Amino acid sequence: MRFVRYSAASGPTWGVHDGSDVRPVGGLPTGEPTYADFTNDSYLSAVRERLDADSLPRQPLAEVSLLAPVPVPGKIVCAGLNYRDHAEEQDEEIPEVPLLFSKAPTTVTNPGDPIVHPGSGEEVDYEVELGVVIGERCSDIDESAVPDHVAGYTVINDVSGRTAQFDDGQFFRGKSFDTFSPMGPSLAVGDDFDPNAVDVALRVNGETKQESSTEQFIFDVPELVSYISENMTLRAGDVISTGTPGGVGIFRDPVDLLEPGDDCEAEIEGIGTLENPVVGE
Repeated sequence: MRFVRYSAASGPTWGVHDGSDVRPVGGLPTGEPTYADFTNDSYLSAVRERLDADSLPRQPLAEVSLLAPVPVPGKIVCAGLNYRDHAEEQDEEIPEVPLLFSKAPTTVTNPGDPIVHPGSGEEVDYEVELGVVIGERCSDIDESAVPDHVAGYTVINDVSGRTAQFDDGQFFRGKSFDTFSPMGPSLAVGDDFDPNAVDVALRVNGETKQESSTEQFIFDVPELVSYISENMTLRAGDVISTGTPGGVGIFRDPVDLLEPGDDCEAEIEGIGTLENPVVGE
C-alpha cells in the first residue's frame, strides 16, 4: 500500500493512495496513524479490509495538497557512495563499510514546493534517493530484524550545494540549505515493496539525468539500517537516505546543475514521482 500525508480542512492527515483517489484513514478506530502503526500487520490488515469493502471515503488525489511523509525527522542519516555506478563515475573504490553523513531536519520540503537556489555562486545538484522511514525505536539490531522496525519507504531528492560541500571538505553545510530534502509523494508500506529491487530515475525539465536500480546498492537496506543502529539509536520518524546512483550533475561533462526555472522529477518504482520546481532565493 501507498500512504500519503496531505492537507485537509482539519489539518494534516493520512490516506491511502488508491488509483486516482485518496482514501482517508483518520476515521478508523485507532485515529490518525503513527509511524509505528505502519509496522503493525494488524493495523495494515484493518486498512486493507476497509479498502476491499469500499468502506473508506474517496477524495480525488488531484484535489489535495500532498505533504512530506515526515515533516520534521528526528534525524536524517545519509549514505554516500552506496551505488556501484555512482562510485564508478567518481573513480572511487567500493567502500568496505557505509559512508555516513547527515542533513539538517529543516531541509525537508513538500512535493510540489520549490527548491530554493541559494545563489551566491552556489552549485546546486540533484540526487534521487530511496528514503527509509523508521517506525519503531531500535538499537544494535540484526539485519533480519530491520523490516520489523521500518514504517515504509519514500522518495528523497538529496539536493546538494556542491560549492559549500567542496569548500568545507565535508557534507553537512552543503547538504543542509533550507528546502534541500524534498520528500514524497507517498510512503510505500508493507511486504509487497522490495526496497532492494526497484527502478530509480531523475529528470530535469523532462530530460533523464539518472536512471538505475536499487539492485546497484553496495549495502542493501537491511545491511545499512543494521549498521547505522550499531552506532546510534534510531527512533520513529528518523529517516535514512540510502544513496544516489550515477548521473549527478557535478560529475557530468560538461557539468550540468540546477538553476532557477528548472523542474526536477525524482521517481522510484512503487512510490511515485516527486516533482519540485527550482526557484531563485
